[in-house]
Amino acid sequence: MLQRDRKIRTQVHQITDACLFAASFWLAYALRGNQSFIDWLGLDAIAPPPFEQIKWLYFVLVPAAPLVLESQGFYNRPAVNSRATLIWPLLRGSLIVTVGLVLLMFYFRIPAPRGVSFIFIVFSCSLVWLKEELLLAALHSRLAMAQYRRRVILAGNRPETARLRQLIQAHASEEIEIVGEFNLADAPLPELIELLHEHSVSSVLLSAKHANFERVESVIQLCEIEGVEAWLAADFFAPQIARASLDEMFGQPLIVFRSAPETSWQMLAKLTLDFFGALAALLVFALPMLVIALLIKLTSPGPVFFRQQRSGLNGAPFSIFKFRTMTTNAEQLQHELAAMNEMTGPVFKVTNDPRVTPLGRILRRYSFDELPQFFNILRGEMSLVGPRPLPVDEVRRFNDLAHRRRLSVKPGLTCLWQVSGRNKISDFKEWVRLDLEYIDNWSIWLDLLILLRTIPVVLLGTGAK
Repeated sequence: MLQRDRKIRTQVHQITDACLFAASFWLAYALRGNQSFIDWLGLDAIAPPPFEQIKWLYFVLVPAAPLVLESQGFYNRPAVNSRATLIWPLLRGSLIVTVGLVLLMFYFRIPAPRGVSFIFIVFSCSLVWLKEELLLAALHSRLAMAQYRRRVILAGNRPETARLRQLIQAHASEEIEIVGEFNLADAPLPELIELLHEHSVSSVLLSAKHANFERVESVIQLCEIEGVEAWLAADFFAPQIARASLDEMFGQPLIVFRSAPETSWQMLAKLTLDFFGALAALLVFALPMLVIALLIKLTSPGPVFFRQQRSGLNGAPFSIFKFRTMTTNAEQLQHELAAMNEMTGPVFKVTNDPRVTPLGRILRRYSFDELPQFFNILRGEMSLVGPRPLPVDEVRRFNDLAHRRRLSVKPGLTCLWQVSGRNKISDFKEWVRLDLEYIDNWSIWLDLLILLRTIPVVLLGTGAK
């Protein structure tokens, strides 16, 4: 894992652990003051002082707890770690924090009844351990592994790629999946293009120690066009679009050339907004979605939902969910309507599509057919805001590799094209230009602005196809 990713992960853990230690301290005092609990443990019936008298200790406990855990090496471990690397640093850290609190209370002559310290250690260790177990279970799930693991191609000569493979397998085999190797010395570039498309690659790791620098530059430019991160263990080239940043991986200095948003607190805020926004939307629209499902079933034969393979992040295919708005044989009839296509490029769109059902026209006008995609967002396959996902077959027909850079971020439920009069834009290049403008200027505030602009578009049914 890159240092940037490790830093974000560590900061999230530190904030969470500080909150868990604070909760443990409150629970220890609350239980120690409970008469039934005291009788059950056989402790002296000495009530602790009112919590208001000691809550100032939080100003020490909250910042100290993660710092102590860090000093014990608790955060210096892989994201997917063994329990042995977790429990001993946690126990040592909890013990040190507890001793520190006892010394503070002794110094300020605050009575600390017997048992509070023991209960605090038990709760702090248990809550943090439970958090780690839940996280470990989540990371080991198939969906999480597919979202979390980076799919990487190693580029260089054989000794260099063998060394990189050994380094990754020793330190980050759960976090980085090596899906292929590319001989930087003599392999043709189309071979790398095929590998990128076939394996939905997120990064190419180059070791250019013995390579022709023109070849390295060609690979970086190709990654730049495709929207794939290039990790280079050197600092020689200035890309035209991608931004270069210094990083390191296991002590190996890297220059990362990136033409998509990087890991940051804003990106973490986007993920949080996606999850809770989709969850809230499903709760709000649960009844309307049930009504729509019943209407579809009653007004036309066929399934309620329409599923189709779309290209997601880095081109990885996923099944998109929509309410069915067309006849069941719509995809088979598409070739007969090819002459009516109003879009240039590989995409297909017809304003008055004869395959659309009467109810489907209403659902499409107000974008109600898109509501099931909140499930795709919860699964981590889509975002609230991002380039609209295109069918896999249409992505394969891209005649300009630069168009694939729109795949460098998660597809979204709404996008800049969606709120810019989608029905008036018939040029696919203009569509891609808006998507790339969104990627190049992305911020969490831009996402919020697009979401706000989407509301009147949906309510008024403007620009719907």
